[in-house]
Amino acid sequence: MEKTEVDDDINELFETLPQERNWDGRWLCQYKGFWCPVRCFRPIVSSQRHFDARDTDILLASMPKSGTTWLKALVFSIINRNNYSIDQTPLLTSNPHALVRFLEFNVYWGNDNPDLDGIPNPRMFSTHMPYELLPKTILESKCRVVYICRNPLDQFISHRHFLIENRIEKDMEPLDIDEAFEMFCKGIHPFGPFWDHMMGYWQASLNNSRKVLFLKYEDLKEDIVFSVKKIAEFIGFHLSEEEEKQGLIEQISRLCSFENLKNLEVNKLGKNRVIQNSSYFRKGEVGDWTNYLSPSMAERIEELMQMKLRGSGLMFNTYGKASR
Repeated sequence: MEKTEVDDDINELFETLPQERNWDGRWLCQYKGFWCPVRCFRPIVSSQRHFDARDTDILLASMPKSGTTWLKALVFSIINRNNYSIDQTPLLTSNPHALVRFLEFNVYWGNDNPDLDGIPNPRMFSTHMPYELLPKTILESKCRVVYICRNPLDQFISHRHFLIENRIEKDMEPLDIDEAFEMFCKGIHPFGPFWDHMMGYWQASLNNSRKVLFLKYEDLKEDIVFSVKKIAEFIGFHLSEEEEKQGLIEQISRLCSFENLKNLEVNKLGKNRVIQNSSYFRKGEVGDWTNYLSPSMAERIEELMQMKLRGSGLMFNTYGKASR
């Protein structure tokens, strides 16, 4: 198929989709039940059509502002622990998002079919795409998927601060928090509805625990050592007893901690296109939503989650107490 035909094909598909403005002014389109940023639609479809997954690939998946940056730093450090010492790791001079690139924001952005054959194994990629929208080769291969999620109250507040700070649609005045929260509860937000996003990966992890590892941000905060060991084992980079005795897990945990990454020069002053690196590091706390949302708002989310997650076994603690 010629490139112009591909262009027409994707454009024709796009024209059939419902569209809404997000509260920050960005246009979203509803694709197969999920609200995707319009600017990501083409990269998403291109990745679905052209991404050729390897069995050794590792995909890090999440909703925006759910611990993505932290997970990238941890997985990069686990995999490359024999390639770089702690004091020479690229994390000291590069933001984690530059080291583990998004399929829809980087790899397929402006390039329908990039050449990825030259990337050595194991290749690491990330995505905010729901499980249902992942390229078929990812689903059919033995590549590992690590999903991290966060209680939706904190995720909403963190994402709101992130978008306001970066103001992608500079000519649009963001809606107030009440209106934004209303859209969130209706599932109209980037890569939402959040409950369907979570459930897709949750069910996949139950169906095939060797394929999908389901993590909660709150659990990482509660016990990072346990979580690092769990991640390392899942992706096939098991930490040896000798490495544990040498304190490697603690070293990786400190290196990738919120406080350490936030204070690095690259994350204070660096920029990724229109995104300030510093905006990836705001508070990193569990329960910060209590400073912004009313008890009635929290109750509404709790009721929504009970309804949407009923019978699944998936639960969240929104005040900081983890549950494994």
